[in-house]
Amino acid sequence: MQELLDVMYSRRSIREFSDEPVTDEQVEAMLKAGMAAPSAQNLQPWHFVVVRKRKKLDALSEIHKYAHMLAEAPLAIIVCGDEDVSSKHWVEDTCAATQNILLAATALGMGGVWVSLYPKKKHQKQARELLDIPDHVGVLCALAIGHPAEKKKARTQYDPERVHEEEW
Repeated sequence: MQELLDVMYSRRSIREFSDEPVTDEQVEAMLKAGMAAPSAQNLQPWHFVVVRKRKKLDALSEIHKYAHMLAEAPLAIIVCGDEDVSSKHWVEDTCAATQNILLAATALGMGGVWVSLYPKKKHQKQARELLDIPDHVGVLCALAIGHPAEKKKARTQYDPERVHEEEW
């Protein structure tokens, strides 16, 4: 149990990456973790676009004002949800998958950061056009992933003032 908690507390938003590549095996391990997430009615509406080409990573970095780290990251995973499969819960389902991917990256000695594209239609449209994502597929986020070039301490942000017993 402590090992799992250590990974959870160590997961931090990493925005600076070394030039060390992410292997195919590491990508597959992260995607397997993403697809191990729970989903409403087990519909698993997720799809993932793996981006490694520098030209596309640079273009993705310009979609959103907080996506600049994609210009340095060796890898991006674009997390999407098929609205035809799960029109009501694709966002929640893909959020769970996203967190699993970020935790897997941490466990593999890497880091990442979640760049939200949803609910901004403009950001989703730009990613959709750049990556040829079908219109019926929602674009939740871009994950910049790589080996950290920055160190951050493990931490929890536990706040007992936000915990309510039995009622507010």
